[in-house]
Amino acid sequence: MIAHDSLLFLTFAFYGQATRLLVKKPFCFEEATISDIQEAFNNGSLNSSLLVKHYLDQIRALNPHLNAVLEVNPDAIADAAKADLQRNAGGNLSPLHGIPILVKDNINTYDKLNTTSGSFALLGSIVPRDAGVIQRLRKVGAIILGKASMSEWDNFRSLDPKQGWSPRGGQGRNPYPTTDGPCGTSSGSAIAVAANLVTVSLGTDLDGAITCPAVMNSVVGIKPTVGLTSRSGMVPISPRLQTIGPMARTMADAVILLDVIVGFDPLDANATKEASRFIPIDGFQKSLKEDGLKGKRLGIVRHSFSNDYSKGSIEANKFEMHFQTMRLKGAILVDNIELKNVEIMQNVFASGEATALLAEFKLSLNAYLKDLVSSPVRSLADIIAFNNQHPIEERMKEYGQIIFLASQQTNGIGDAENIAMKRMAQLSKEGMEDLIREKSLDAVVFPGSSLSHSMAIGGFPIISVPAGYNKSGAPFGISFAGLWGSDATLIEIAYAFEKATKVRKPPPLI
Repeated sequence: MIAHDSLLFLTFAFYGQATRLLVKKPFCFEEATISDIQEAFNNGSLNSSLLVKHYLDQIRALNPHLNAVLEVNPDAIADAAKADLQRNAGGNLSPLHGIPILVKDNINTYDKLNTTSGSFALLGSIVPRDAGVIQRLRKVGAIILGKASMSEWDNFRSLDPKQGWSPRGGQGRNPYPTTDGPCGTSSGSAIAVAANLVTVSLGTDLDGAITCPAVMNSVVGIKPTVGLTSRSGMVPISPRLQTIGPMARTMADAVILLDVIVGFDPLDANATKEASRFIPIDGFQKSLKEDGLKGKRLGIVRHSFSNDYSKGSIEANKFEMHFQTMRLKGAILVDNIELKNVEIMQNVFASGEATALLAEFKLSLNAYLKDLVSSPVRSLADIIAFNNQHPIEERMKEYGQIIFLASQQTNGIGDAENIAMKRMAQLSKEGMEDLIREKSLDAVVFPGSSLSHSMAIGGFPIISVPAGYNKSGAPFGISFAGLWGSDATLIEIAYAFEKATKVRKPPPLI
């Protein structure tokens, strides 16, 4: 016979064990990946409502210092509750279902959020529809958390504005200790992801606008091949060269987002139809291979590394370690490659980029403004007048609007612009395209965003990932670029590099 106290002990032990089994481990929000979040959704330790509320709390606490978020979606909590109901009903859901996403303020959302490109001139305007990429996000159940701050008008108003500044959002601040700021123009998208204010975000890029803030804020940034993602519903500069891409803390998260937003859009038909042939049938996630460096021929643009970092510096030493890691992982490094006419390609005036963009901006912006349901401004001329009427808010005395004024003087695409575009195409062919083919390269490698101008004039894809931190704790990064349609290969390379180096660490404020 079992003694009475022994029976009590056994009963307590049994139910105590059962209680422990019922207690779920608290979810760790810091640096949580999409995979972590979906696992927590599945085991019941988290739902979309709690996740959205957490990020809204983080934004309330940290955004007054960071200025990464312009406004939050007042329907985000309701959208999260809807996602929870859908999940409870079962079914095959997207990895982005119930995941909050911040969107750069130049991407249309047909909801209660503004789309202003950081300017008071567009405050209160009503867009006709969601941008193409936003339609795709809503379709899979992603939650639009809010609008990320940015450099006003994508830094296309004046020659020397502060990177990451806009009248609406103020000065964006890097969460890492650095004197170089957050870079632009997708600054808020990068800051928010780096500081754990959101899981993933959308940025836009023409000339380093994803690459540079990704590098400066120690996150992953993917600038896709132009046309891989639709640009419909985006405040434009150049339909030829601009693209929309993901920003995240990991390559896997960035690629999950990329897989959702790529594809044909009838409102951006020519570019998206042309680029759709580069989308793998099973998506880009199959390119997330830990052995993705094996057999890849990588061209090292050595002069970019030596120009940016002195021999013996922390950065230079770290890059040499990374090159050795690439070799150990099976990559074939072709060192000291040189892009033909790189000095010309890096100069927006010499390459013809400035001439082409000034004309394209006026045409495409006026078309965008005309398409709005309502707006305080309907043309570039209206915006110029608005800025003159609001000199304090727009800091006209400090920055002016010389690019706007020059663009307003253009009169469509004429001989000068066609010559400029042909020059850009020729430079890209003789530079990047010929180099890649002559050396049989899979990608070129350069530090940070140092070759963004050279890549921009050809609309080439770039993936940037964290590479290290200097003695003060400021991040630096590495970029992999390839020819049109090489996105899948670049993902293999960048993912394998990320897995082999495991560089990223959260900023000290977290």
